[in-house]
Amino acid sequence: MDLHDIPVRTIDGTETTLAPFADKVKLIVNVASRCGLTPQYEKLEELQRSYGERGFTVLGFPSNQFLQELGTEEAIAEYCSTTWGVTFPMFEKVKVNGRNRHPLYEVLTKTPDASGTAGRVMWNFEKFLVTPDGRVSRFRPTTEPDAPEIVELIEASLPSS
Repeated sequence: MDLHDIPVRTIDGTETTLAPFADKVKLIVNVASRCGLTPQYEKLEELQRSYGERGFTVLGFPSNQFLQELGTEEAIAEYCSTTWGVTFPMFEKVKVNGRNRHPLYEVLTKTPDASGTAGRVMWNFEKFLVTPDGRVSRFRPTTEPDAPEIVELIEASLPSS
């Protein structure tokens, strides 16, 4: 199945797919509001503001699999907006591991990280950079959103400004 055909639901409950983002460079991140890595929201939003007009977007997928997410989509949306000024698209809470993992993460977790390890999402804020031609690169949670390896890949995948 093509990544862009996978059904997803926005944080406000709208059924959609990733097709509207097919021509963009996407940084797909499983986010959480009550995690030691939650301040990464600030850098994710900075990437969105820096590269959004050139064809880039962050896509946030809240997950409570590590027991660090708020209870409702409404609470998550309000927290992200008021605390971090998030403007990038957010989606409903999903499972990123296990038998009931979301089909999007079923596809993404087949991608190995820089050390060659694929499989389970290790923790909140694991990042998957997907280029318009379908190449997927994986970055583990402690890799900051503005790490050189992520920024260089974003810039190399975008049209010249």
